[in-house]
Amino acid sequence: MMIVMKPTATEEDIQAVIARIESCGARAHPSRGEEVTVIGAIGDRELLATLPVEGYPGVEQVVPIIKPYRLVARELAADPTVIDVDGRRVGDTYFGLIAGPCSVESREQTLATARAVADAGATMLRGGAFKPRTSPYTFQGLGLEALELLLEAKAETGLPIVTELMDPRHVEEVVEATDVIQIGARNSQNFLLLSEVGRAEKPVLLKRGLSSSVEELLMAAEYVAKEGNDRIILCERGIKTFETSTRFTLDLGAVAVLKHETHLPVIVDPSHAAGRRDLVLPLSRAAAAVGADGIIVETHPQPEEALSDAAQQIPTSEFAAFAAEVASVVALMGKEIG
Repeated sequence: MMIVMKPTATEEDIQAVIARIESCGARAHPSRGEEVTVIGAIGDRELLATLPVEGYPGVEQVVPIIKPYRLVARELAADPTVIDVDGRRVGDTYFGLIAGPCSVESREQTLATARAVADAGATMLRGGAFKPRTSPYTFQGLGLEALELLLEAKAETGLPIVTELMDPRHVEEVVEATDVIQIGARNSQNFLLLSEVGRAEKPVLLKRGLSSSVEELLMAAEYVAKEGNDRIILCERGIKTFETSTRFTLDLGAVAVLKHETHLPVIVDPSHAAGRRDLVLPLSRAAAAVGADGIIVETHPQPEEALSDAAQQIPTSEFAAFAAEVASVVALMGKEIG
């Protein structure tokens, strides 16, 4: 159920509705827009149907939310959600440019990459500390050592850190070190892990699973939101299809659908979708043009020597030109790099 308050509703009116919702054992999730406050009531449908809040002072209308994902549904929020991370913003009119190496490999590589993306105007620094690899014999990441290197890069450049959490055993360390917790495609339906980050006080970047539908991605986000964390960035990163000319098939149609279905920011990962660095720029342009709220891309000082995903990483020497090309399309869409 979604309760829309009148623009003239007082704080006392809003709190009275919230108190009524919670007195019945349901949960209230207020979203305050510039003009109105929308209160989401989450609980048993039959119970919510009996809530007599329509006559309460300040209530404009009561709208049922019939979608299985309730907290992340577009109807719940009066305005698009903007995620603010240390002053860097993603969502609505702010386009996030998140960039960095696939894997943190060494101090020199990490700091060189961080400097390059910071100089090019990136929003945040990405870097893999723990790497989910198809083969158990390939580089699995530096683990906790990588978190220390990312913190050093942040201290020098000021860029917030995005890194992937794979294991509930590392929640404490990752939450302490990172600014945005990434849940990768292979863990997009690890519901215990989703609930764990839902209890963390850090934004979550949630990637779509390799074979997940749009609804399954939204339901995964719901697992995070129901634990109280609604600072979620959704990421389309390509799905498995019969096509083999790219590593995955980038579903830009899903971006348009998600922008219609949810108030959460939606970004795109063109690096993993393409698997080829020569396709990352055109797919990034397309992502901006279709209305995405950002991209997350991979860059490396010497991609040919990268320990993971070498073929898709942009040389840091070319990243400034890449960022400028993307920024030009972002500007045409009426947005700015966050």
